[in-house]
Amino acid sequence: MALSAESVIEAIPAAFRRMARTLFQRFDIRKWFVLGFCAWLAQLAESGGPNFNVNLGGGGGPGGGDGGGFSAIGDWFEEHVVLIVCLAVLGFLVVVALGLLILWLSSRGKFMFLDGVVYNRGAVVEPWRRYRSLANSLFGFRLAFGLIVLAVLTVLVAACLGLAWVDIARETFGGAALTAILIGGLSLIGVVVSAGIVSALLDDFVVPVMYLRGRRVLEAWGVFYRELGRGHFWPFVLFYVMKVVLGMAVAAVAFMAMCLTCCLVLLPYIGTVILLPVLVFMRCYSLSFIEQHGPWWPVFAYDLAPSGPPAPEAEGDEEAEGDEEAGA
Repeated sequence: MALSAESVIEAIPAAFRRMARTLFQRFDIRKWFVLGFCAWLAQLAESGGPNFNVNLGGGGGPGGGDGGGFSAIGDWFEEHVVLIVCLAVLGFLVVVALGLLILWLSSRGKFMFLDGVVYNRGAVVEPWRRYRSLANSLFGFRLAFGLIVLAVLTVLVAACLGLAWVDIARETFGGAALTAILIGGLSLIGVVVSAGIVSALLDDFVVPVMYLRGRRVLEAWGVFYRELGRGHFWPFVLFYVMKVVLGMAVAAVAFMAMCLTCCLVLLPYIGTVILLPVLVFMRCYSLSFIEQHGPWWPVFAYDLAPSGPPAPEAEGDEEAEGDEEAGA
């Protein structure tokens, strides 16, 4: 199916109608809170992890004038260096474990939220179990991709330091340092933009392909390229231009909601429930755009089936089907 600029525009009223039907037709406060929980879980990794702030206030305590306090602190650090290193390593491991847990929960939440929007319902247990294997596949990809980006940034920093080392050793700012800054800055922009594009395509299209076709993440990337992306470069560019415009409108709505609710929007989960119409609309926007690729992409038609969307395909089922075809 040939997509055009009109396809990007037409997906907006379609997404709005779907959002209104999901949240306001036969209003159900329980569905709001359950679907809001799924949305909050889906955005858990994007909303940032815990913020650890240490306030090392430099107030004038007793003995602060002669620096005796700093000397005592230095002596204590020297005496307990092993304990400090162990606590630092333990803290690092805890942060890493917490980050992995958040990423894993977020991967589950993306399918739970998507299921609630497509299925027009608020459910947790059933989609949590149904899409376990797909969510684990998504978690593995996101983890591997994050490590690759981190490795690329590490290599980039090392290369820039190598370029600027001559000026660093001389403690001067010369041509080598300037070259390192320019190359590093441009490369950093390239890495950030590339990572952002991959993350956006993953969330907007690959995850829905996984959900609708029951494919693991790498297979879903292939389906996305062959059936959705190939030959539709400019419509996808226009789609993300429109998402930027819609994002500005969403930011304005969020700011007004923050003012009207006395900053309740900033509270975890509560803010997600308050802004649920915006989140459902943005989720429906990409799904409505996918539907325009043809009748073989009936995204919202699945909520008419009593059994729900097709369950993820099991490897054993695929092998059995292959054996039946071979026997035939």
